[in-house]
Amino acid sequence: MTLLARFLLLVSVAAAGTAAKSDGDDEWVHLPDNCEVCKFVSIEMKSAFDETGKTKEVIDRNYRFIDSKGAPPIKYVKSDLRFIEVVENVCQRLLEYNLHKERSGSNRFAKGMSETFSTLHGLVNKGVNVVMDIPYELWNETSAEVSDLKKRCDVLVEQYEDVIEDWYKGSQEEDLTTYLCEKHVLKGKDTACLKEEWTPKKKGDHAAIAEDKTKKKKKSEGNDGKKKKEKKVKKAAAESMEGVQPQASLSGMKTEL
Repeated sequence: MTLLARFLLLVSVAAAGTAAKSDGDDEWVHLPDNCEVCKFVSIEMKSAFDETGKTKEVIDRNYRFIDSKGAPPIKYVKSDLRFIEVVENVCQRLLEYNLHKERSGSNRFAKGMSETFSTLHGLVNKGVNVVMDIPYELWNETSAEVSDLKKRCDVLVEQYEDVIEDWYKGSQEEDLTTYLCEKHVLKGKDTACLKEEWTPKKKGDHAAIAEDKTKKKKKSEGNDGKKKKEKKVKKAAAESMEGVQPQASLSGMKTEL
């Protein structure tokens, strides 16, 4: 990054801090709306159900009742236990999100470090003195927007637990975002944020860079594995040939009678 670019970045950060003080927190802190809350609750809930749906664990429900008859075993993926665990922990997953102020709409909520703070951390690591209203120790703290997202998730899950349970026990063929948000939480309200998607393919986007590195690493590991396999095959073939004695040619040989 050039000195001019660094200077402009510092000026923009300072200006942002000044704006926060002069215009008030209401304009600087943009808390999530109902659509955004439901969107990310449903996204994380679907993710949690996908993660817990890969096990083949079976739950034994025979607890030795007086009549020695208990309920038959049940697969974990169909159990109430799985539902309870997902619902109780889903809101905690939202604290993994960060605020990406360089993005607009609901896309400003995403996992991973924002491009802005990634750039600032890079400057600090290079020895640049970055001056902000926020102390360096608080750069990675949970933002007010994300904290509010988590709190409102707790409220939403409590209010609509029966709806989520109905989906879990009988309507899983329908997308949870559609079922929970469009048909219940946001029925008759603005649902525009549900269709907002982020495509991290722009040059300089740190999320895209991280994604490309992951793909390259997997490709490299795949190629290495392929090469190792080829070497093993060649080695095995060479070792098998060592036990074969070469046969001398009969042409040109004299035979004594």
